[in-house]
Amino acid sequence: MLSAAVRPPAVRWFPVWQRNFLVWKKLALPSILGNLADPLIYMLGLGYGLGAMLPEINGRSYVAFLAAGTVCASTMNAATFEALYSAFSRMHVQKTWDAILNTPLGLADVVAGELFWAATKSLFSGAAILVVVAALGLASGPLALWVLPAIVLTGLAFAALGLIWNALAPSYDFFMYYFTLFITPMTLISGVFFPTDQLPGWLATVGGWLPLAQGVALVRPLLAGQVPADALIHIMALLATAGVAFVIALRLTRRRLLK
Repeated sequence: MLSAAVRPPAVRWFPVWQRNFLVWKKLALPSILGNLADPLIYMLGLGYGLGAMLPEINGRSYVAFLAAGTVCASTMNAATFEALYSAFSRMHVQKTWDAILNTPLGLADVVAGELFWAATKSLFSGAAILVVVAALGLASGPLALWVLPAIVLTGLAFAALGLIWNALAPSYDFFMYYFTLFITPMTLISGVFFPTDQLPGWLATVGGWLPLAQGVALVRPLLAGQVPADALIHIMALLATAGVAFVIALRLTRRRLLK
């Protein structure tokens, strides 16, 4: 294998990803089961409990509607937790980043490695929920397999956004502001629990521009066996979010570490 000094720039982040994967692998099963708990409670409790009292939505049961939102919300949460709590621990508490930066790898390689690792963690979480959704008969046809790339795109977007706050937060306590002011409101207005046309027009418009809504717009039709409308727009929106947020996160992280 090529050393970091001679590895092509596009893959210099891989040792950082690999290091995080090897650490995670020791506790892989508890980690995946932990990521399954909350989404399953929401999907089974709300989907089958509340869903039994609700009419069909666009010809599908409420639990099938909720399943797509649950996959996306689980993906978002897994990427966000990894980019915040775990990355902050490696950067600030464990000083893992300092050790890596004493190798030929640069800060861009470290931040990119964290980005792709957080997206990988979100893929594990989203894929686990997808397996449960399929086992419950809530996925229709082979198009459901295209949910996996959609999960990756959604994970990349939220990993990059999380790394911005990671670069700004002075302690773990500040991550609660991110969840309270951004993640939770976005979950409520992005079509995870109910159709956005139930919202006031201006709020539905705001929700439709958010990255979680882009992921939901891709995943929900795919689970129903349909090709998403405006799929390219949603894909480009997620890629643009990931790219712009990564550049911002890298600059803020560099400024923080050079203080």
